[in-house]
Amino acid sequence: MTDLDLVTARERLLAERADALARLRSLRGEVAEIVEASRDSNADDEHDPDGATIAFERAQVDALARSAAVRVEEVDAALARMEAGSYGTCSSCGQEIPAARLEARPTARTCVGCAASA
Repeated sequence: MTDLDLVTARERLLAERADALARLRSLRGEVAEIVEASRDSNADDEHDPDGATIAFERAQVDALARSAAVRVEEVDAALARMEAGSYGTCSSCGQEIPAARLEARPTARTCVGCAASA
């Protein structure tokens, strides 16, 4: 990759990281709101008609928060590879990952061929 490509990739990764962190903060806030809203009720999820809905909503928001946290980890790993000089190199076969793949998926660790065979 050229230095210009690396600068562009770093900017994209940092923007993705900021977006994922903002989403994570928002989702964690939603989880806290759900917990707080149900704290004073004596709802029994098993017998209360709204209990299952509250439990489902909490689980759904929690899953989205975990997904956002994983995204932050993926971006951080890509930035670490960039610092180490291995960004854009397939971790499986060692070949260069095509620029189009990195543009579509900046956190890619493998080339398309290795990703397809995995």
